[in-house]
Amino acid sequence: MKNTENREKIVIITGASNGMGYEAAKTFAQRGWRVYAGARRVEKIPTDEGIIAFKLDVTDSKSNHAFIQHVIDQAGRIDVLINNAGYGEYGPAEEIPMENVRKQFETNFFGAVELTQLVLPIMRQQAFGRIVNISSIGGDVYMPLGAFYHATKAALQQWSDVLDTEVKAFGIRSIVVQPGGTASSWSSIAMENAEKNLHPNSPYQPLVQTVRAALSGNFGSSATSADLAQVFYKAATAQKPKSRYYNTFTDRLMVHTARAHPKVYIKFFNAVLKQMGKRKK
Repeated sequence: MKNTENREKIVIITGASNGMGYEAAKTFAQRGWRVYAGARRVEKIPTDEGIIAFKLDVTDSKSNHAFIQHVIDQAGRIDVLINNAGYGEYGPAEEIPMENVRKQFETNFFGAVELTQLVLPIMRQQAFGRIVNISSIGGDVYMPLGAFYHATKAALQQWSDVLDTEVKAFGIRSIVVQPGGTASSWSSIAMENAEKNLHPNSPYQPLVQTVRAALSGNFGSSATSADLAQVFYKAATAQKPKSRYYNTFTDRLMVHTARAHPKVYIKFFNAVLKQMGKRKK
C-alpha cells in the first residue's frame, strides 16, 4: 500500500460483534487505526477508543449504502475493507429450504460483493486500497452438511482472485484470508442450523449427530479469534501482499491436499467421520 504513516488510517470491518471480527476491530484500534465496525448486533461491537460502531446488515442493500456513505462522510477515504461477516447455514443439501440457501449467499458472498463495489470508486481516486476477504479453508476443503457454506467460500475466493487482476492497475489489492478451525461459537451455531434444517424423521439425522460429535471435539480447531485478528492485520498491511493468508502450516497443508490430492483428502475425512461415529455410540 502507499506510504500512509503520517496520517490516521481507516479500516472497515464487517461482522465485528463477535469472534474474529470483534478481535480484529480491537487489534486495529490498538495500533492506531480508526475502525468503522459494522454488525447487526451493534451493542456487542467493542467500545475501545478508535472504534466507531455502526448497525449493519450486509444482506440489506440500503444498510450497506448507508454504512459506506457514513464512513466517506466522516473520514473522506477508506484504506482497507475487511469483508468478515458470515455464518454457516448447515444441514443436508437436500433439506435446507431455498430461503435459507439464498440467505447464506446473501450474507457470505453478495454482501461482500456489494460493499466492495461501494468502496472501489474512492479507492481508485486515492490510487490505493485493500480488500481483505475472509474466506475459510472451507473454500477448498469440505465436510458433510456444509454444502452451501463451502459454496459461498469457494465463490468468494474465485471472485476475489478475479477482482485482484482488475484492480491492481489502480494500486488496489483484493486478497483472501483462509482461517482453519477456530475456537469460537461458529460450530455450535452451524450445528444449531443443521438441526433446524432437518425434516421430520429425516434420514440424515445420524449424519448430523456424527458431524456434531466431530465439531464438538474441536476437530481442526487450531487458533483463537485473537490469533486470526493478527493474520487479518498482516494481510491488510503487508507491503507486498500475498494472494492467500493462513494461520498455520496445517491449514495451508489441508488446502493444498484438497486441491492437489482430492482422493487423499476424501479418504482422510471419511476416516475421521467413521471414528467420530464410533465415539458417539
